[in-house]
Amino acid sequence: MNPSINTLSGSTLSGTLYIVATPIGNLGDMSQRAIDTLKNVDLIAAEDTRHSRPLLQQFAITGSLTSLHEHNERGVCEDLIAKLQAGESIAVISDAGTPLISDPGYYLVQQAHQAGIRVTPIPGASTLTSALCAAGLPTNRVHFEGFLAAKSTHRVARIKELSASTDTLVFFEAPHRIIDTLSDMAEYFGANRQAVFMRELTKMYETIRADTLGALQEWVSADTNQRKGEIVLVVQGETAQPASEEVDAEAERILKLLLKEVSTKKAAALTAEITGLRKNQLYQHALAISSEAD
Repeated sequence: MNPSINTLSGSTLSGTLYIVATPIGNLGDMSQRAIDTLKNVDLIAAEDTRHSRPLLQQFAITGSLTSLHEHNERGVCEDLIAKLQAGESIAVISDAGTPLISDPGYYLVQQAHQAGIRVTPIPGASTLTSALCAAGLPTNRVHFEGFLAAKSTHRVARIKELSASTDTLVFFEAPHRIIDTLSDMAEYFGANRQAVFMRELTKMYETIRADTLGALQEWVSADTNQRKGEIVLVVQGETAQPASEEVDAEAERILKLLLKEVSTKKAAALTAEITGLRKNQLYQHALAISSEAD
């Protein structure tokens, strides 16, 4: 086997670090180039060798495996860089999809660049791009958030920060948190904000449903099957509000009165009931009022 090498000014010959995409579910998405690369490298660094070994066996890939995950990446990086500098070639794979997209590996790639080692992507399946192309929402400006914090207070704080973003937002979420996350999004993004719920992309029970956040929250709450597997949420960015929905003087007066007696969240909710304006819009306005008062 002759691993790909390159000559860089001021450095010795070194092996190549391949970043190899694998299927996110459907094995038919494994590219021939990925198979050939994995068959010919000296070493495959897998996020979970137990998870990856059956996939490799499916394609008769019998090369050496080593672990590369978030808990050991910095510890094993020096050894992997040394192997690359010695002329060996290494492929990085994650449990599914394209490595480094909410997966470990960035530190190794960073160190490889600093050492003058060639880094080559072998593109293929990706949950992120698959979700975006199936969502039917604008992709000219996209914010990929990945997984929100598990702790409720941190998750809500981040959702509030993103509520005014005009970018299309992409989130990964765990099944046991999906109802709470949809509920928080409906509250702070607005229940009428458009979104697309996706589950088990490319797999047997693939589900893609476009609706408002409020409707999606009710649907997932009523169907336990939608709380299984790998979940992606693609949420429409905030859009400019028509003049008729601006916070007028009367709505602001009500907000100010309520802010003297109740929390910002409660004041916004009560004002929304009274005026018919959007709760999220009123919440943002209430925050501004409170900030000015401080």
